[in-house]
Amino acid sequence: MTRRVSIFGATGSIGQNTIDLISRDPDAYDVVALTGARNIAQLAQDAIRLNADLAVTADDSLLEPLRDALAGSGVAAAAGQAALIEAAARPADWVMSAIVGAAGLEPGLTALQQGATLALANKESLVCAGALILETAAKHDARLLPVDSEHSAVFQALVGEDMNAVERVIITASGGAFRDWPLEDLANATLAQASAHPNWDMGQRITIDSASMFNKALELIETREYFGVAPSKIEVLVHPESMVHALVGFHDGALMAHVGPPDMRHAIGYALTWPDRTNLPVDRLDLAQIGALTFRAPDDARWPALRLAREVMDRRGLAGAVFNAAKETALDGFIAGALRFPQMAEVVEEVLNTFDPDLIDAAMTLDNVRQADQMARHAAEQIIRQQ
Repeated sequence: MTRRVSIFGATGSIGQNTIDLISRDPDAYDVVALTGARNIAQLAQDAIRLNADLAVTADDSLLEPLRDALAGSGVAAAAGQAALIEAAARPADWVMSAIVGAAGLEPGLTALQQGATLALANKESLVCAGALILETAAKHDARLLPVDSEHSAVFQALVGEDMNAVERVIITASGGAFRDWPLEDLANATLAQASAHPNWDMGQRITIDSASMFNKALELIETREYFGVAPSKIEVLVHPESMVHALVGFHDGALMAHVGPPDMRHAIGYALTWPDRTNLPVDRLDLAQIGALTFRAPDDARWPALRLAREVMDRRGLAGAVFNAAKETALDGFIAGALRFPQMAEVVEEVLNTFDPDLIDAAMTLDNVRQADQMARHAAEQIIRQQ
């Protein structure tokens, strides 16, 4: 039986890896919708190759170029936020949520409302609105499967285990481009240097987030939301080889580690065929050749984002939405050359410290999440203009 699948964020690295796996067994899948942003050529090429029903660009201004690229293929074209939501409302068995940033929240919620299995690579959804995501999945009998390599690793390590026996959860971090730089040099780090990851081939924004550890900060919050683990039980280890993706510790002192090559197709493939495992085109590790795996504690002075994430977990409510919006805006500022690398964390901290506490404590609704997001972006933009 073929499975109906949609891929949101199809032109990014997660989306492309998902397409790679699906295209290896095309008869097993009926592709409902592919969405992307500005890479119209890639979006159209993949939609035609996979015989998708619909291709959507998030950019309204690119509808005509998308239509032109799809002409004669039978694939429908659409553009804009409303089209993304309409695509997410189309019946599908399995949906990949890989849109980057808070923009992925509403399409993911819409897919869950249809009862689909949501493969969640968009960590911002749980950071901004974890309770809302989980409540929506439960209400509509939908399933949420983690696709971040760390959370997929935790999920796999917990198969057959009792959460009451979990003593600690350890997620690993490569440390990104600047893990070994002298601290005093970070203020002069360039955009090109921050955009070069030592282990992974990812998009620019997530690569910079890796260098600043803001991606790991989001994953700390995501771990708390997805698994319901107390913040005090969640740890981060810097692991430069990126082969141990996470470890789960139990009350008997045992540590269950998930070990694999730094290839996102592992986590994607596990979510795609869950609860079964299937052959995947990933490297098999030769541990004797690797010889050693190294770990070290993260340096709070180098990566203040981790401290800020713990403060967000303590505050709960809409603090995650504020944190993420300020982070995304600060990242825009760094990419535009308006901020130095360390100033991104400074902007986020100032937004968190000055944001109205009553708004952070407001009810977890989509409208309130949107309001907190917009206000935090505006606050961050004002701070950046003053730099």
